[in-house]
Amino acid sequence: MRVLVTGATGFVGRHLVPALLDAGHDVVVFVRDAERYDGPDEVEVVEGDVFEPETIAPAMEGVDAAYYLIHSMQSGGDFEARDRLAARNFINAASAEGVERVVYLGGLGEERDRLSPHLRSRREVEHILASSSPELTTLRAAIIVGAGSASFDMVRQLAKRLPVMVTPQWVETRCQPIAIRDVVAYLVGVLDHPETAGETYEIGGPDVLTYREMLLRVGEHLGQSPKILPVPVLTPRLSSYWIGLVTDVDTGVARPLIEGLKNPVVVTDDRIRDIVEVDETPFDVAVERALLEEERESTTVTVETPTTAS
Repeated sequence: MRVLVTGATGFVGRHLVPALLDAGHDVVVFVRDAERYDGPDEVEVVEGDVFEPETIAPAMEGVDAAYYLIHSMQSGGDFEARDRLAARNFINAASAEGVERVVYLGGLGEERDRLSPHLRSRREVEHILASSSPELTTLRAAIIVGAGSASFDMVRQLAKRLPVMVTPQWVETRCQPIAIRDVVAYLVGVLDHPETAGETYEIGGPDVLTYREMLLRVGEHLGQSPKILPVPVLTPRLSSYWIGLVTDVDTGVARPLIEGLKNPVVVTDDRIRDIVEVDETPFDVAVERALLEEERESTTVTVETPTTAS
């Protein structure tokens, strides 16, 4: 199958592309700067920008299925409008080029729970992608555990840097985190099951935890024992500034993430388990793998060849 991956340089896309190649698919990646793309050599690279509609069509030529892994959270307060425009440009091009299937990774959360702007935007993108002729398969996930995940990185840095945390009440919210390798397995697996076209599925790992429990368990892996003191006065805005002070996570990213933490994100429909077989990764195993990968990346040193004077 000829498959297009947008967001190929992002956290999920970097893991998905090699997995699609391993599964025997021909992969096209759509990136803004082809020269800076450092993915597998076997892929076809098409340069363009989802905000420039005329550049999308060449990437869609001959494509059977396309993955939509784009979000604009880092663009600031206008991310909802940008998400909306990007999704419309993408699905219009996919429809015009005759793409049969689109696969989208969205966010868990019940709409009746008054979703945060971040989760609400994810749901709006889902509706836009479903509004045209390609059949949409949506997978909804909570926190994805892996090196490079912004939400997991926020948890890791808090657990590592703060022996005592005064936190908002969201630390008691329930969440069903999932390992990046499991997310990728589901994303790749749905292509082998035509019955998943036009369907929405919830995916999660085997553990349901509060954010407090996640912080404590990540702390244990880091050799820390953080003390957590929840208080009712920390609003999402104040929490995002606090995150910005004590972690490397950009405030523009932290705020929409934190606003989403008030919503329980737990799988209520696990039909996908009967369709795509995935050996689910326990939370502690996923954390251990993520920390090992981060350690490998941080200790990788580029050795420069010394120059000699002539």
